[in-house]
Amino acid sequence: MEGRERPRLFVALLLPDVAVARLAEWQGHEFADRRGLRVVPGENLHITLAFLGSRESGDVDPISEAVSASAATVEPIALLVRRYHETQRVGMLVLDDETPVRRSEFLARDVQDRLAEIGVYRPESRPWTPHITVVRFRERPRLAPRLPELGRVVSSEMAVMISRLRPSGAQYEVLESVPLGG
Repeated sequence: MEGRERPRLFVALLLPDVAVARLAEWQGHEFADRRGLRVVPGENLHITLAFLGSRESGDVDPISEAVSASAATVEPIALLVRRYHETQRVGMLVLDDETPVRRSEFLARDVQDRLAEIGVYRPESRPWTPHITVVRFRERPRLAPRLPELGRVVSSEMAVMISRLRPSGAQYEVLESVPLGG
């Protein structure tokens, strides 16, 4: 990061390559040839834990340290697709945490608390829900796609990500990734 750059950052659980491939194939079947939809590219599929917005470049190291410390607190997380849900601008797959102690919720809360403590995150008023944004739109299409057959999706890595806005849509890049469980 350069000194004056204000990167748009977020923290995410990364998805295994096989899940990304299956999701991309499913997106191609369910959303192909539908006007007004922008399918989220496979390389952008993830589970957001905390959106930080534009930050000073000097914030990256403390954010990475908080993410590393949080990642060490939980083992890999197993998730299942529960349903498709739309908001005003996105379609998403809502996930269920299959782990006995709901590790994803613990991890989200832990990393959000650590980031708030260092002053780079403001907690949202709504509860965190594990989900994958799969499609974007300007007008809500009220779709009812069949759910993808992913089986258990095991995430074993979280990352600090940068979001760069481009005319074709956001482009995400991993700044630093760390394994769950230390």
